[in-house]
Amino acid sequence: MSRKPLYALLMVVLVVMLAAPAAAQDKVTVTWFVGLGTGTQAEQIETQNQVVADFNASQDKINLVINIAASNETARDTLSTLIAAGTPPDIVGPVGVGGSNAYVDQWADVQPLVDASGFDLSIFDPALVDLYRTEDGRLLGIPFLTFPSILYFNRGLFEEAELNFPPQEFDAPYVMPDGSEVPWNYDTAREIAKILTVDSKGNDATSADFDPDNIVQFGLNFQWARTRLIWTDLQPEVFYDSAAGTVTIPDSWRTATHWWRDVIWEDHSIPTTAYDGSELLATGNAFSSGNLAMAITPLWYTCCLDNSVGKFEWDLAVVPMSLDGEYHVATDADTFRLLKGSANQEAAFTVLTYLLTDAAGVLSTRYGAFPANPAYQKADIKLKQERYPWDINWQVAVDSFAYNNPGPKHHEADFPNWQKGHDRIDAFQTLLLGETGAEVDVDAELDKLQADVQAIIDEVK
Repeated sequence: MSRKPLYALLMVVLVVMLAAPAAAQDKVTVTWFVGLGTGTQAEQIETQNQVVADFNASQDKINLVINIAASNETARDTLSTLIAAGTPPDIVGPVGVGGSNAYVDQWADVQPLVDASGFDLSIFDPALVDLYRTEDGRLLGIPFLTFPSILYFNRGLFEEAELNFPPQEFDAPYVMPDGSEVPWNYDTAREIAKILTVDSKGNDATSADFDPDNIVQFGLNFQWARTRLIWTDLQPEVFYDSAAGTVTIPDSWRTATHWWRDVIWEDHSIPTTAYDGSELLATGNAFSSGNLAMAITPLWYTCCLDNSVGKFEWDLAVVPMSLDGEYHVATDADTFRLLKGSANQEAAFTVLTYLLTDAAGVLSTRYGAFPANPAYQKADIKLKQERYPWDINWQVAVDSFAYNNPGPKHHEADFPNWQKGHDRIDAFQTLLLGETGAEVDVDAELDKLQADVQAIIDEVK
């Protein structure tokens, strides 16, 4: 046997030996889909692309690829098409509770992956973890971005009225002008709101001379909040019975709606749609105008208060106690979710933990959100303090985590035909705040609302 054939044979063996490890080390591709929630703005895209590059450079087993929808309006169609074609992404997010409802049967249970990896859920407030846990024990997400409802208040308007600030700690009373201590609940907030609602002649809403047609300062609103969030702030309840397939507007929500209606139309302390859209209230951004004393809204509202800088100082207080005498904080929350159809769930979970830990700080900053991970909260607060350069009690936000309403009592808890049903619910809010709101028969309209939402659900049964 000549040396040439022997040499050729040895080269073939060598190539096979070298090729085998290379094949074994081929990277697993993990796809991250962005668009159901935040993440489609130019500066966010730049940051997300950098996170992808940093992750890929940090290890040699996974190739992370990002798929960003053209817009929020097209994201759902794009994702649905990918799933239907059998080519689903592995990770979706950030997406809120409501945004995830269209795919409620598609999300993977990450609890087995948490258990297998030893990922430490104890770094998060347990109440935030429970927000993603289903009634049958599945865990469909891990806390990432959180927006608890907060009471924003205008310090200067309180000082001008010689009123004490609202409590900034849970279980603390409110100190009335006469020095008496009363529970900080929605009835107390209503009384304070009347004192802070003032007409053009300086009469507040407690005065017999008060003119509701010429208001120049309002006491309270639920800034940009939708109906179910307001109901949940006032009293969280189960709206949809999944076993029976029925919706019910509970008596406590009827009581809450009467309270809401009375503060709008009897006290005149909550601005109507007409007032809210006026220049007095910054054409829809009422609290930023400086002419509104208190706004109850999730923490994401810090996005939109730049106009206050140099104009007035605001601060944060805890939301009032609900109708049942307990604290309930309606909390918006966004996170990343894994799809059941992913063929690479273990690798996807590795990426997920990277997004929730190593990349959490830069992503939460770019998304303008408050991180659930305590390791990144101080840095986020520092950035907010630079943006709003006065002393604000940000601890209120952290303390509020423990009072959120998980499961079927969450204000975005799923029910069939969810988006259409919510549109109908919000039409009730439009009616209540509109020019004929004073004449609304609350109970009759709620009866009609319940029947209409039930019909909307029945459309897809």
